[in-house]
Amino acid sequence: MARNQAIFYALATIAVVFTPGCRGTRQIRDAEYARVADAVTYANTTLVAADSAVAPPTPQFEGPQQVEELIQFALAQNPEVQAARKRIEAAALMVPVEASLPDPMLGVTTFPEPVQTAAGQQELLLNVNQKFPARRKLGSRAGVAESKADVARARLAAVELATVEQVKQAYYELYFIQQAISITESEEEELVKIRDTANARYKATLTSQQDVLRAELELSNIANELIRLRQQLDSTQARLARVLHVSPQTRLRAVDRLTNEAAPQDLAWLERRAVAARPELHAQLAALERDRRAAQLARLDYVPDVTLGATWIDTASAGISPVANGQDAVLLTAGVNLPIYRKRLDSAVRSAEASAVATARDYDALRDATLEQVADLFAKARSQQDLLLLFREDILPKARQTLEVSNRAYSVGEVDFLQLIDNFRLLLRYEVSYRRLEASLRQTTASLERVVGGPLPQSAETVPPPQQVDDENDGEPNQLPAPTEAN
Repeated sequence: MARNQAIFYALATIAVVFTPGCRGTRQIRDAEYARVADAVTYANTTLVAADSAVAPPTPQFEGPQQVEELIQFALAQNPEVQAARKRIEAAALMVPVEASLPDPMLGVTTFPEPVQTAAGQQELLLNVNQKFPARRKLGSRAGVAESKADVARARLAAVELATVEQVKQAYYELYFIQQAISITESEEEELVKIRDTANARYKATLTSQQDVLRAELELSNIANELIRLRQQLDSTQARLARVLHVSPQTRLRAVDRLTNEAAPQDLAWLERRAVAARPELHAQLAALERDRRAAQLARLDYVPDVTLGATWIDTASAGISPVANGQDAVLLTAGVNLPIYRKRLDSAVRSAEASAVATARDYDALRDATLEQVADLFAKARSQQDLLLLFREDILPKARQTLEVSNRAYSVGEVDFLQLIDNFRLLLRYEVSYRRLEASLRQTTASLERVVGGPLPQSAETVPPPQQVDDENDGEPNQLPAPTEAN
């Protein structure tokens, strides 16, 4: 009877300890995890229709959008940014885990046959042990976990800056393609007028049919270029939609006119800013602190840990001894691990120290690469600004004037049609190249902002808008000169 009671008490104790734990294994504490788990289960067991797997176009982004609005939306919805934020949460929640004591150990021992002692029969032992790590071990483990969280925080900032860069790169590419299509369509209209002039001269027997055919061929080339540009427009819209985490069918558009932008002026300031503020460098510093604390933790393994415990022995009232008292026995235990395998401990310390040195060298390499990128992007932005100025003040006005003179000369038979078409092609190429430079300068600035760790200060230098190139137009945008037909 006493044996059965002892077993009952042991089983009851185990049930009390394990019941909350079993209940905790089924409890979900993160609402987002519950949605993800349900979605995975649904995807694994259900054939998802194509129309429900692809999101519909987003109406709020139909038509021209400001780049700042798209950036704010991307920072809130981009999956890579959201994943980086969750990694911070996951790393931060590991700090209290590493700072906590390990779980105590509960043990139950029963005897197939009761052990006879003078005090009575012993039928059951319950023991509990708790390990206490050496002084500062828990703090060092928590420090390593905190450094991992710092790495995740720095990487979040890097992901956000990369997302901003991706939005700007795609947005300004979209702007360029829109401008290239607009310019090419406008030039197509002017080329139709040139063809009509050539056709009129042919009917008046002032030129050969070859001029008309060349004009038709050039119109076909323009149509081919428009097809290529519209394909690039669709691809760039899909690229921007991916960064925004919206449907690729959303007809995203850039504004028709950009604000003025100037290249940065102070290379030394940019270099200092990049070294001080680039998130990737901060992530490397946090990783170095993590490795340094890991080396400290490895050295603490030379210090033994203490394990304290207690054992309760159930003793029955009856026994072989006439003086049996039936009193239960309570034993107290204490023990330490013996760190005697020095080769293993030494190797662990040396490995942790080598990892810290490697991380420090990675930081140096990244800093050198950062300075190289700053210098390269700075030079690229300055050259792009200089080329914009050259196109605006010299190349484009001369190209327009050349085409205008050639057009008038062709109308009276002073130049051949081939020269007129060559001048037309040059102007078209220069007009598109100007818009390419205009978008490229902003794309280079976006890359520079990512490298230096944030937006650049506004420069006092401003770039005149393109419509102010030709003063003779009274502020109106320059257009191709309309050809005059021969009488």
